[in-house]
Amino acid sequence: MDGFLARDLADEVRTAPGTRIYVTEEVTDATDNVLQGVAGDTTGMDRYKLIEDNRKRLIADCEASGMHRCGVSSFHQGLEYFLIKRLEIRDVRLVYAPATSIGKYGGDIDNWQWPRHTGDFGFYRAYVGADGMPADFSADNVPYQAPSYLEISRSGVQDGDFVMGVGYPGSTNRYRTVSEIENQFTWFYPEARRMREDLISIINENSAGGSAARLAYENTLASLNNYAKNYQSMEESFRNSDFLARRQGLESDLQAWIDGDPQRQRRYSQALLQLDALIESDQEARERDLVRSYMGYASLPSAAQRLYRLAIEREKPDAEREPGYQERDMSRFRQSMQALSRRYDATVDQAMLSYLLRRYAELPEQFRSPALDAFYEIGTRFDQSRVEQIIADSYGDSTLDDEETRLAWMERSRAEFDSSDDPLIQLAVASHEERMALERADKELVGQLQRWRPAYMEAVIAYNRSQGRPIYADANSSLRVTVGRVQGNQPKDGLVNLPFTSLEGIVAKDTGVDPFNAPPRQLELIAAGQHGDYAMASLDSVPVNFLSDLDITGGNSGTATMNSKAQLVGLLFDGVYESIIGDWDFDARKNRAISVDVRYMLWVMEYMDEAHNLLNEMTIVD
Repeated sequence: MDGFLARDLADEVRTAPGTRIYVTEEVTDATDNVLQGVAGDTTGMDRYKLIEDNRKRLIADCEASGMHRCGVSSFHQGLEYFLIKRLEIRDVRLVYAPATSIGKYGGDIDNWQWPRHTGDFGFYRAYVGADGMPADFSADNVPYQAPSYLEISRSGVQDGDFVMGVGYPGSTNRYRTVSEIENQFTWFYPEARRMREDLISIINENSAGGSAARLAYENTLASLNNYAKNYQSMEESFRNSDFLARRQGLESDLQAWIDGDPQRQRRYSQALLQLDALIESDQEARERDLVRSYMGYASLPSAAQRLYRLAIEREKPDAEREPGYQERDMSRFRQSMQALSRRYDATVDQAMLSYLLRRYAELPEQFRSPALDAFYEIGTRFDQSRVEQIIADSYGDSTLDDEETRLAWMERSRAEFDSSDDPLIQLAVASHEERMALERADKELVGQLQRWRPAYMEAVIAYNRSQGRPIYADANSSLRVTVGRVQGNQPKDGLVNLPFTSLEGIVAKDTGVDPFNAPPRQLELIAAGQHGDYAMASLDSVPVNFLSDLDITGGNSGTATMNSKAQLVGLLFDGVYESIIGDWDFDARKNRAISVDVRYMLWVMEYMDEAHNLLNEMTIVD
């Protein structure tokens, strides 16, 4: 890809349907409202339903304007809840993106690696109606005028400088119990990684490189590869660290602190015992839950299940529907049905389903589905060739691979599904009640955890405060600020990572073959020593990427990296290999975040793409 630059507003390109820009406007403590009606002894499904209904009511009131997307986020594992109100801008247009050989330089090979030379940035523009309010795409819309904006620091940062990251980290697990940690690292990550690696092999074996099928699964492959690598690093970091021992020590210290005072015993002991029992019970079905979580990779059967569920949910008042099936979700639901057309190939989908059913057939009988067993004729002996024939026949007789057909099913009644002769819909109907039984069991567990996890966190917070230690809530996709300094690290004996990479590193890596194929013009500019105003004296070159000890996790990509004056100095886009375990355990000695340096961004815009119109729009300061 050669990149894209709109020279003026008229050249800006409408992004894919469903693209949104969200502007966080308000964050309100909603704990009392979410827990309204919940008593101390309310447990299980009743607690789950009360909290869910309260959440939906708050969200509905918040979204009454029709201009906002709202959510209620849990903090400290349900000890607190906050209502987050975000302006939802629906008209989003692409303004600028550098060439792929700049933006993805190094590709998957360099993912989670250092040194890095990736120009991972681009620009969108948000548009609103003439009245300044969010509106659907229209030629009459005007650029959104934000109440505040970031200045760009041309001087960037130096080694040791303060930086802060402002973004939306996905989720962390810093307060899980020892039992959960052991299960995750010694069982879940190894098993899930193997499943992902198997699915990667299946996709590659059933789609030729460069074919339409392979292109359809590029995003799926990228996700599978990314998390397989992530899980492998989790396993390695866990084995080579004292993380478990430290957590065992902390858990032991917490228990001793509770036992040391009768009042603390009365207040906290039951929470620890009940939480441990719930976790142990949940782990008994871990094999089934893992296979269930991966069945969605078979796109067509999954679509049939979701469509049938929609028909059932549509029979209810909107406020009583399951999240994901309310009117506020229909635009995204429709887009997911449309996206399947771009991300589906029958041969690949069937091959993945065959593999997943083989894994399913290995489950103990009490964890199997009678409806699934009957449809695919799975008994005490698994006949792979027979199962594959049934898969081929059911796909061949189904019309769900047609986009118009899928969209039409969104409007059909439950009775029409029940009487359908489409085999994949028949399977969705036959297996629905079994899925609902599992969902009810899941909600019962969640409801019980919603009682005991907050009580556990209350104990953890009280203990840390007694030790004079601060405590923070796990990441949950809400707006967060992390602070740190620009610095390298020493991930292993004899290896020292410097905090900056430079233009010359691009040349050193370049092979002319994707993903190390820098544009010829870029190589010419580097050879000519064209640094302009963006050189860093200590490098005698333009810095490309830099390291900092900012605390990050998945979801932090795109986080604004700012200096002490809140000026933009980079965009955070990745972490180093040793940082992956940071979801569970942040180690300031090793964990590092990777940002693309703003000086490299400006250099690419000015000298590679001559994006002077955009540079003139920015407030660039020295």
